[in-house]
Amino acid sequence: MYAVTLDGFGGPEVMKWAQVDDLPAPGPGEVAIDVVAAGVNRADLLQRQGFYPPPPGASEILGLEVSGVVAEVGPGVRDWRAGDPVCVLLSGGGYAERVVAPATQLLPVPEGLDVAAAAALPEVAATVWSNLVMTAGLHSGQLLLIHGGGSGIGTHAIQVARALGARVAVTAGSQYKLDRCAELGATVLINYREHDFVTTLHSEYPGADIILDNMGAAYLERNVQALAEDGHLVVIGLQGGVTAELNLGALLGKRGSIHATNLRRRPETGRGSKSEIITELRRHLWPLISDGTVVPVVSAEVPVTDAAEAHRLLDSAETVGKVILQIREL
Repeated sequence: MYAVTLDGFGGPEVMKWAQVDDLPAPGPGEVAIDVVAAGVNRADLLQRQGFYPPPPGASEILGLEVSGVVAEVGPGVRDWRAGDPVCVLLSGGGYAERVVAPATQLLPVPEGLDVAAAAALPEVAATVWSNLVMTAGLHSGQLLLIHGGGSGIGTHAIQVARALGARVAVTAGSQYKLDRCAELGATVLINYREHDFVTTLHSEYPGADIILDNMGAAYLERNVQALAEDGHLVVIGLQGGVTAELNLGALLGKRGSIHATNLRRRPETGRGSKSEIITELRRHLWPLISDGTVVPVVSAEVPVTDAAEAHRLLDSAETVGKVILQIREL
């Protein structure tokens, strides 16, 4: 089969569409999928640069989510059959013509959605739902602050929060991105290049009940300042560094909590696992996608043979939402 390979670590140019060994047949509890499209995530960019190796046992090929059609099922698989259109959460291997994944990590393509567009869903949906709902308990009437509102995770989180009846504040680095966030339902729009988000937020609200943060160390102190009483700070990215000083007195005074989570290294099954998250998505979120309440925001679809351009686009200041790689026609 063909897949995107890396000619060392570095810039987008190290990626090549090349022939690799075929995958083995799916084992017990596994499913083989002929890939139609693959989602591009910031984790892929980090792995390409040598900063985010896959967990032990995972494929070295980039790609954490795909959509496609079931090609073959392994022993013991009862819920899927050849020909089913699906999207899949992976630990790696998505930039390829075929993937093999645990059946527990598959989701049906939502009704009315194009199969290729479904590649934009598994990673962001699992990240947003597990962190905002399963971990932080987001519910109606709360205020959610999303850093990086124009990202794939940000654009998805805005819609999920609005569907649950929460209010949404976002930070972004351009008016274009803020305008797109407003179209999705965000009501507090903060250009972090021009305004301090703590000051802006406190000018209208006592603080955020939940903060979804992709910056890590650089925003830690101000995130604590921006929390409301009993607030939750959920850290899902470290774009601003890994080490910072935490004022425990300020956190204690607000009865606040901090969670730091990672999706890729979660176990396949059991408490806090990928299968647990997938079950929750299918039960609670997939109906919202099927009825159009939550939609994938796709900025660009790029042929897999030009994966370098897809990575450049994801890193672009003007890209809003997801970039997906087209691997085959359905």
